[in-house]
Amino acid sequence: MEKQKLPNATISLILGIISFIACCFSWGFGGILLSGIAMYLANKDKKTFQENPENYDNYSQVKTARIIAIIGLILGILTLLLIIGSIIVLGGVDGYYEYMEDIQRQYGSGTYK
Repeated sequence: MEKQKLPNATISLILGIISFIACCFSWGFGGILLSGIAMYLANKDKKTFQENPENYDNYSQVKTARIIAIIGLILGILTLLLIIGSIIVLGGVDGYYEYMEDIQRQYGSGTYK
C-alpha cells in the first residue's frame, strides 16, 4: 500500500512562515492569528499520524510546521506586548500617535494614523 501525505502539512507550514511576516504588521495580531491556525492544523495532522503512523510519510513536515508556528506565535505575542508597553509608557494611544508624528517631522514623511 502506498503511503499518503498528511492533508494539512503544507498549508500549516505556509501559514507558519507567513506568520513571521504578519507578526511585524497589524500590531502582532496577524502573526498570532496565522500561527494559531497553523498550530491547530499541525496538531490535527499529528493526531491523524498517531492513529495510523504506517500510512503517512510526511510527518517531519508537520513537526517543522509546529515548530515554526510556535516561533511565529511567540514573535506575535512579543510584538503585541512591545506595542502595548510603548503605548502605556507614552501615555495612551494619543501619546503614541504624537510620538510617531514627532518622528515623522524629524526624520521624514509617512502617515501613522
